[in-house]
Amino acid sequence: MTSRNYSGPWPKTPGRLLGTGLVRLYQLTLSGFIGNSCRHLPTCSEYGYEAIARHGLWRGGWMALFRVGRCGPGGTHGIDNVPETLAPRYAWWAPWRLAALGRKG
Repeated sequence: MTSRNYSGPWPKTPGRLLGTGLVRLYQLTLSGFIGNSCRHLPTCSEYGYEAIARHGLWRGGWMALFRVGRCGPGGTHGIDNVPETLAPRYAWWAPWRLAALGRKG
């Protein structure tokens, strides 16, 4: 299991800083009002923070969006970690392919 918010080595590019900053702002403000309703470990906001930190704002943002979509009623549950690397088939111009990352098979 990774730390609460991914603090590993990642390039501090403007997009990553913006994305992780927005996720952290959500964690400090709105998350307390919404409650503990995430069905995954790590939570959706922790997943989003780590995905953006590891893979950048574009790919990581799409990964986080698809993860939130999987978290609803009838969705998946359990441990769903952010992949450390992405295969070449997950190109920047095909974000819909990232939806298949967290599906249980």
